Amino acid sequence: MRIIAGEFRGRKLLPPATGATRPITDRVKQSLFDILAPRLGGAAVFDCFAGTGSMGLESLSRGASHVSFFETERTALDRLSQNIAALGLGDRSNVVSMDLFRWFASPTTRDQAALVFLDPPYRFLNERPEELRRLAVNLIARHLLPDAIVVFRHDSADTLDLPGLKVLDTRQYGGMTLELLSQDTPATIG
Repeated sequence: MRIIAGEFRGRKLLPPATGATRPITDRVKQSLFDILAPRLGGAAVFDCFAGTGSMGLESLSRGASHVSFFETERTALDRLSQNIAALGLGDRSNVVSMDLFRWFASPTTRDQAALVFLDPPYRFLNERPEELRRLAVNLIARHLLPDAIVVFRHDSADTLDLPGLKVLDTRQYGGMTLELLSQDTPATIG
């Protein structure tokens, strides 16, 4: 695992210590970030189910201003913290180690992002689809900037409509699908 482009191009990242996370290949990451490049400069990013932080760290390397990483799995958290420290990005990031469903549902959290990586464990689409739908509703209600993009990664054999989000683009890479989503109608903060 490595940073593909930008300020930290070529820097190696610590890989997952267990099979609990699914790193994205360099080829797929490059293709995705080629699409996202115009949106990254100065962007606030949420890396949900961050694993060791590959997507968020790539975003910071390419000009994002800040990334909030959401991860609860203990070994992934350890690797994520080490990767952030190795790149000296503690001042441009924060790690949220609490349940992200509760964090996004809390009426007191108001952080907003222009780009969200939503990469839940593949089993979530079948085992916890309602939680993912509620997460989408909470993102729209309080946490997405009007023109924000949500990158939803899932197994190509599964589908899940997320309420309030429309598909802008779909890319399939082997057994993995990346959906680029945006709000049906820009939400207002209430």
